Amino acid sequence: MTGFVKKTFFELFADIPIEVLSPGTVADVPVTGISSDSRNVHPGNVFIAALGDTYDGHEYIPSAIAQGAAAVVGTREDIECAIPYVRVADSRYAMAHLAAAFYDFPARQMSVIGVTGTDGKTTTSNIIFQILQHAGIRAGMISTVNAVIGDEVLDTGFHVTTPDSTDVQRYLSRMLAAGLTHVVLETTSHGLAQHRVAACEFDIAVVTNITHEHLDYHGSWENYRDAKAILFRELAKTHEKPQGNPRLAVLNKDERSFAYLENISLHSVSYSLERDADLWADQVVFDPKGVSFTAVSSNFEIPVKSQLVGAYNISNCLAAIAVTVVGLSVSPSDVQKGIAAFRGVPGRMERIDFGQDFTAIVDFAHTPNALKNALQAARTMTTGRVIAVFGSAGLRDREKRRLMAEVSIQMADLTIITAEDPRTESLDEILAEMADAARRQGGIKGESFWCVPDRGAAIQKAVSLAQAEDLVISCGKGHEQSMCFGTMEYAWDDRTAMRAALGGYLEIDGPEMPYLPTQDAM
Repeated sequence: MTGFVKKTFFELFADIPIEVLSPGTVADVPVTGISSDSRNVHPGNVFIAALGDTYDGHEYIPSAIAQGAAAVVGTREDIECAIPYVRVADSRYAMAHLAAAFYDFPARQMSVIGVTGTDGKTTTSNIIFQILQHAGIRAGMISTVNAVIGDEVLDTGFHVTTPDSTDVQRYLSRMLAAGLTHVVLETTSHGLAQHRVAACEFDIAVVTNITHEHLDYHGSWENYRDAKAILFRELAKTHEKPQGNPRLAVLNKDERSFAYLENISLHSVSYSLERDADLWADQVVFDPKGVSFTAVSSNFEIPVKSQLVGAYNISNCLAAIAVTVVGLSVSPSDVQKGIAAFRGVPGRMERIDFGQDFTAIVDFAHTPNALKNALQAARTMTTGRVIAVFGSAGLRDREKRRLMAEVSIQMADLTIITAEDPRTESLDEILAEMADAARRQGGIKGESFWCVPDRGAAIQKAVSLAQAEDLVISCGKGHEQSMCFGTMEYAWDDRTAMRAALGGYLEIDGPEMPYLPTQDAM
């Protein structure tokens, strides 16, 4: 993050709630930006020395100074350098507040809606954004897929979580400069735990669900829940805003974190697929091309038609309705128009049509709960068999491997287990773990499930097994544009792979199957 001088180092610290632990005073040196990557430091930047899982940012202080850093913020006591060094309790928390101060606290001048959850947060964020646009509200969005600032859409990366706090504050500043008044900010558990969205001044916090995911990082479901809960605790820290701030928690009453989150929230509204909530779905109708229902509360009834499929997307729509109608007083007609117009997020239940006589879908489902929801939705979209293709990532929560295999054996007719970012783990061992779980669940290798290490070949296998009216669904990669083997990212898109498989199956022109190193062993 670079730019012209806006404030001095002293002025930045004077404006934020960060205690300086080192002796002496913060130097009054001009600041041109904030950076936690020594390679990207520019003259006049403050370098943030943060601790990572595999690195210590303090070791890169000499490099940052050589690049022109004006000051350093870190946590270690043993640092001596030629420029001002300030020691704090948490470098990442300080970085978020320093970045906010550098950009003159843009979130304090907008209404900020934070959306978190294991599954559905990107879709829910997009539904909220669409409703706001149809209501004539000038809104921006920062998601794990992209950042939308007016007519500009910025890619936020390949394997992504919430952007770093410096990027978040820069996006917010650009949104404010563009005249936007609202922002929808998708927040992951990693982003919350690592303070990437600290100082974002949330007005409304939304949770979709908290299920089995990222336990390799958080250690337990309770710790994972507590990381998500940071978003709701942040509501109490929001500064008063000229436009008002409801500090509203939007909670899913159908999931097990509800009571915990309700207890820590100042003001909440609940939603549910059942009647026992502030907002619920009635008169639900499932269709292969979408869903319809009536959103009901004590104050309104809104008939809704959506192009999204599955009960879980009804839940996502209810969350968005709670935010916009209850939290922001958007009209029911704008809600109806916004939801009806939304066609879905790329890589989420995305149909791939080459004229085949069966349905082909690419979805991002990469957790046991998401896979369950995707397969349930698939059942509503076909009268034939459901053929599932998926894997489980290396260096991540190992229990997911068993759970996902069990879900697919229970809910799909045919299962094909394959690669999904094995990283430095043995792909063969990952597949063996999943195959064992499939067998224990009653699956028969070669009849109801197969292990195909190469993901392209796995998708081709699924397509070759499909008959008229069947549905093939490839889960786990969705919109992502790469796959990791060892430490290398290979260009990969499940949608391109599905098109390549369909082209070969139908003997018509299609894209070439993307390369993965597993092809070399075939």
